[in-house]
Amino acid sequence: MKKRFVVLGLLLLCLGGKAQDAYVPSPENLEARKEFQDSKFGIFLHWGLYSMLAQGEWVMTNQNLDHMEYRKLASAFYPSRFDAAEWVAAIKAAGAKYICFTTRHHEGFSMFDSRFTDYNIVKATPFGRDVLKELAEECHKQGIKLHLYYSHLDWDRDDYYPLGRTGRGTGRTTHGEWKTYYQFMNDQITELLTNYGPIGAIWFDGWWDKPDADWQLERQYTLIHRLQPGCLIGNNHHKAPFDGEDFQMFERDLPGQNKAGYSADAEISALPLESCETMNNTWGYNINDRNFKSTKQLIHTLVGAAGNNANLLLNVGPRPGGDFPEGSVTHLKEIGEWMRTYGETIQGTRAGTIPHQDWGVTTQKGNKLYVHILNLNKDQLLLPITNKKVKTIEIGR
Repeated sequence: MKKRFVVLGLLLLCLGGKAQDAYVPSPENLEARKEFQDSKFGIFLHWGLYSMLAQGEWVMTNQNLDHMEYRKLASAFYPSRFDAAEWVAAIKAAGAKYICFTTRHHEGFSMFDSRFTDYNIVKATPFGRDVLKELAEECHKQGIKLHLYYSHLDWDRDDYYPLGRTGRGTGRTTHGEWKTYYQFMNDQITELLTNYGPIGAIWFDGWWDKPDADWQLERQYTLIHRLQPGCLIGNNHHKAPFDGEDFQMFERDLPGQNKAGYSADAEISALPLESCETMNNTWGYNINDRNFKSTKQLIHTLVGAAGNNANLLLNVGPRPGGDFPEGSVTHLKEIGEWMRTYGETIQGTRAGTIPHQDWGVTTQKGNKLYVHILNLNKDQLLLPITNKKVKTIEIGR
């Protein structure tokens, strides 16, 4: 798992960015942004009722499942193997600094105790435990930041109306009012930022389902920043950042790339950046998806993200019983082994002065430039460095 790298001690200037013009982040927010950028590596956890059907998190709309029948899955959801301490310990050992947990995905089921809906893991399942509360407490105990994914779209509620591009076959024949859905979201967001301690970020997803809807994002973002000024906001809308957002994410791509087809209109901003990627091909647990990428590929993705001034948010899809798939467990362990040796070349760094090359990337920390050679097909490497004094060169294999 160990890759060659070259450490060059150089007298370099640190590059900074500036915030957007209209939105003025608080001092707590600016400090949180720096900490977020220093982290460089987080783990995404996609977990919900969809894990029971083992066909990924989009199974409800992909199979046109009736939402009232789908709700009955909750009566059998009993993740007896869920252990927040084990989850956080495995993620921490991998070298990750934060966890992003799906509190409510597009299926509409809340994975936390909410007084604004009984369709949640505490009230609707025989398990009856608030897994988010347990996870939040364990993150605090083990020193891992907790971020919360929250879906803007909903394939279950009648007041998510007019319907969006997805979820049209889930059997909703009666329709409520958009204003009650919007209020419901803000009520739940208030719960998440009030009942679970400090939250590092809110990770929104689903705006793209109804881009012309009255999302009132400014009001929603203001609510979040008022409740927890240091809480960052990101939105997976696949566009350039909207005013009020604190970091920019790229789905299945590094910044500046559009291999997955989601980033055509997402020019790179001066905000902190994050790339999210799967270990196999799906986010939620899929019993048929054994197509795990190699640990080498995942490490290259982590290094590539850092070299493009971004974090990597790497996904794990827990099984319905609450345990991680074996492939994910193996990758976390092997990435952790690599991070224990080379983590200093990733965490606390920014993109190096040499931009992304065919052979690899560079990262930078203080007066050190780290050269990550990922694909060298020749005996010599010429680095385009001028007017810099090289103090030391160390080569690891």
